[in-house]
Amino acid sequence: MGKYENLAKEIVKNVGGKENVISLTHCITRLRFKLKDEGKANDDVLKNMDGVVTVMKSGGQYQVVIGNHVPDVYGDVMPLLGLEEASHDQEKEKPSGNLFNRFIDVISGIFQPILGIMAACGMVKGLNALFVAMNLYSDTCGGYLVLNAIGDGLFNFLPLFLGYTAAKKFHLKPMLGLVIGAIMCYPTIQASALSSGGDVLYTLFTGTMFESNVYTDFFGIPLIAMNYTGTVIPVIFVVYFASKCEKFFNKYIPDLVKFFFVPMLTLLAAIPVGLLLIGPLATFASTLIAEGVMTVRNFSPMLAGAIVGLTWQILVIFGLHWGFIPVYINNIMTNGFDNVMMPFFACTFATSAVVLAIFFKTKDKQMKEMALPNCISGIFGVTEPAIYGILLPLKKPFIISCIAGGIGGGFYGAFNFRKFMMGGMGIFEFPAMIEPDGSMGNLIVAVSGAVITMVIAFVATMVLYKEDQVDTAVLECGKAKADTDFDVENSAVEIKTGEKKDDLLKRVEVASPMKGKVLKLEAVQDAAFSSGVLGKGAAILPEEGNVFAPADGVVSTLFPTLHALGLETEDGVEILIHIGLDTVQLEGEGFEAMVKQGDHVKKGQLLVKFDREFIMNKGFCMETPVIITNTDDFLDVIESGKEQVDPLEKLLEILR
Repeated sequence: MGKYENLAKEIVKNVGGKENVISLTHCITRLRFKLKDEGKANDDVLKNMDGVVTVMKSGGQYQVVIGNHVPDVYGDVMPLLGLEEASHDQEKEKPSGNLFNRFIDVISGIFQPILGIMAACGMVKGLNALFVAMNLYSDTCGGYLVLNAIGDGLFNFLPLFLGYTAAKKFHLKPMLGLVIGAIMCYPTIQASALSSGGDVLYTLFTGTMFESNVYTDFFGIPLIAMNYTGTVIPVIFVVYFASKCEKFFNKYIPDLVKFFFVPMLTLLAAIPVGLLLIGPLATFASTLIAEGVMTVRNFSPMLAGAIVGLTWQILVIFGLHWGFIPVYINNIMTNGFDNVMMPFFACTFATSAVVLAIFFKTKDKQMKEMALPNCISGIFGVTEPAIYGILLPLKKPFIISCIAGGIGGGFYGAFNFRKFMMGGMGIFEFPAMIEPDGSMGNLIVAVSGAVITMVIAFVATMVLYKEDQVDTAVLECGKAKADTDFDVENSAVEIKTGEKKDDLLKRVEVASPMKGKVLKLEAVQDAAFSSGVLGKGAAILPEEGNVFAPADGVVSTLFPTLHALGLETEDGVEILIHIGLDTVQLEGEGFEAMVKQGDHVKKGQLLVKFDREFIMNKGFCMETPVIITNTDDFLDVIESGKEQVDPLEKLLEILR
């Protein structure tokens, strides 16, 4: 439960308890309950509750108006109801943006739920290794074994966790995803078990880099085995395939037997494909990459090291870094050292340094809370929490960490950096880098490379990384010149001073996002808006079906049903445009988005198209509130006084 746990409990209690709730969704400002009996809800108690703006009843829904933080409250209410989440976020989630952004969204969505525990396990594992290195206890004692189990448990059985989270992301039943992960960790299907327990039936792709021994088959089809425990990509692709299978079977299996036939057929279709096709393809991709690096190393060790360092984190994302493990083990066993895989060592410290820089630069409290433990986890050798939780979503820091890792990897390649024994992670790998004769030259290279990489990554992030927001400039009244106008290009900001230097007043103009008749906000037929509790503003009765950006800024919110969007301007003004009243019930019909959440937009840019006649024919009111949701941050919000506006004409003026 989150910080709204107490409010959530009171809301559930006063809508008649969870037994009275059929379903719950939320829009941009309110919880939308479907109740069995609205008479059991305590309207007056809810209206007077701290954290609740008001209560409304419309379209068969019992609406508890919360405000902008409604997603957080929704997140705390849902567990109390015991319902399967079915918000519009899920029901109408559609791929948006280019292929790379969609990929980032999928990866982040799958890993986000387990980031905290990943960081925790990585820190436990690192501390356990540290305490052994300090001779506080031995690596054979019971305490070490228990702590090692805590540190290794999640990573050894990672497919179970990813199966569950990937299932939620791909809209497969989560328990099916969990079962798929468990199957892929099943001991007897792992390559290590099959190779030790049976003779080779035959060998596939003999004489190529993909040569594979086959120890068993699936009804005559060769099973190319691999070790799935600890892997990432195979289970995600299998779950994705399973989600398509489940959708297909749900369509054709009769309702009478869906309960057990759909999951059974889904598993029977997805698992063989996963083990026979997806797993081997992932293995071959890893092998191809490893062989490519070996070829480059024969040409230039520095270039090979740079490539390993530059691409390692990308390989980790895809789970393809496992292709280097056989090379690494073979080199240590046959040569007594590895110098092919080890340039990746720089990436550990590049990741940690970038995350540390973000910790110092960010003003976001949640980001700070994530950054420091992820930095520590990275130093201990576990970088996945930082990669999936911070670097990938922010993109530019991920690129910086890759480049810094490439520079460090090139340094290691040039100086023939080696590791002489297996074991250890992060800073605890340093002892394995002392040469067998006791000389410290290789260790000095190891430490030097780590320091160089961290300095480059930290400085580059401090210089190049900026949070996705524009801080409002602070003007000192004592230094302002009297009778001076500041005209900011491409914005609707005008700053004027009076005759006194301390009379500096900043006026921020908000343009109209559409053409139509202007209504006073208190005249709107929705108490949540007309009462002003969501913020001051105005309303427009649109005459055309276009919504334009009223100022330069970022699309901070675009609800999946496209009926409402939020814009944060470059001057820190948070604008909510709600197209019609109760139009969330149309579930996106009649609306078309021209932008996506997170887009930077210019004043006058088309944001949303809507079919005005269609919406009115469906019986919905077209009054469109334009609200300044952070009204309390300013001195006042003043209406223009116009009765009719065209797009981009002045609608509101904000005093600050």
